[in-house]
Amino acid sequence: MNTSASRPAPFSLCVYCGSRFGNSPAYLDAAQALGREIARRGWRLVYGGGNVGLMGATADAAMSAGAEVVGVIPEKLLQREVGHRGVTELHVVQTMHERKKLMAELADGFVALPGGIGTFEELFEVWTWRHLGYHDQPIGLLNIAGFYDPLLAFMHHTQQAGFVDEEQQGMLAVGNDPVSLLDQLASAARKASQLDDFSRI
Repeated sequence: MNTSASRPAPFSLCVYCGSRFGNSPAYLDAAQALGREIARRGWRLVYGGGNVGLMGATADAAMSAGAEVVGVIPEKLLQREVGHRGVTELHVVQTMHERKKLMAELADGFVALPGGIGTFEELFEVWTWRHLGYHDQPIGLLNIAGFYDPLLAFMHHTQQAGFVDEEQQGMLAVGNDPVSLLDQLASAARKASQLDDFSRI
């Protein structure tokens, strides 16, 4: 939902992911690969500002590869010493609602990695906003090691039950590796004509 008129900034990808590592090394590998791929494309990472779990791993990998990294974290979590002090910018807000709002405002696209209930909430909220027309940015799901297979099966069930339609389902790009998924998002961003300067994508 980046509405800045000056637009010199790189394409900003908001990444939602777990504050834990999970029990498969594939999740960490994917988070680090995504961070490096964001940097390789000259994009900027926007994320939840943490230094723990997949959040911290994604941010560290992106920064190590030369990307700008912007974190947004509530003061309560910062006080618990889970804020990443080494990122390019760290915005401290008061509430989770403010955090999600600012992350969305800074973003040109969204990706969810494996995570827990916070990641699910963020994914479904931004997906709902897209459906309601509050933004037209691309949304991606990085389905590493089949982590999201049960969720995707359930979403198919909701469509069969008549609560979700094909157009809504089509708003979510799904990929099992960072390169192909970011290719999908870049293509969707161009088709949506949401950016004046396509060279940023």
